[in-house]
Amino acid sequence: MKLFLDTANIDDIKKYASWGLVDGVTTNPSLIAKEKVSLEKRIKEIAKVVKGPVSAEVFSTDAKGMVAEGRKIAKWAKNIYVKAPCTPDGLQATQILSKEGIRVNMTLVFSANQALLAAKAGAAFVSPFIGRLNDAGHEGMEVIEEIAEIYNNYNFKTEILVASIRSPRQVTESAMLGADICTVPAAIYDKLVKHPLTDSGLKKFLEDAKKAKLI
Repeated sequence: MKLFLDTANIDDIKKYASWGLVDGVTTNPSLIAKEKVSLEKRIKEIAKVVKGPVSAEVFSTDAKGMVAEGRKIAKWAKNIYVKAPCTPDGLQATQILSKEGIRVNMTLVFSANQALLAAKAGAAFVSPFIGRLNDAGHEGMEVIEEIAEIYNNYNFKTEILVASIRSPRQVTESAMLGADICTVPAAIYDKLVKHPLTDSGLKKFLEDAKKAKLI
């Protein structure tokens, strides 16, 4: 499973990219707004740091506007994926953009039915938001399981990009269910690598090495 970083903070992106474990980056209007920088400037910066897919979201809500914005955004770098919401207009825009060779990440997906429509529209990625589903009293991972089964049944090429991750366990569950990608915030990236037993084990090894005058 590929791991994406869900942020627009360029310092965080550079930090985790240096680990060699960032396969791509996802952004959204809320994340861009926190950075107080233009969408175009930040996306171009990210695309230089990360060679994998970089998702940038359109602001228009009508199909015509989404298509126009999508065409513009796609020209910023070769690894850009245009994010469009799973709405009737978003689906229409996705069909048009995908036929032009522009890769679309269909976002704000909350059901297997929406994911099915996204795949039929030609989306490259589909982004189900499991954290928000859980907040609303649903089982987010059940939706991932349903999407995976549907896509496998019909050999859809659309990749499942699990979004709205709130814990390291959800990353594990996404991988177990066969998701293609999981996009996580910086705080979760840190938690993925850390474990108290690793820290205590390393401390013990170093103490023993010093006692034995190995170091």
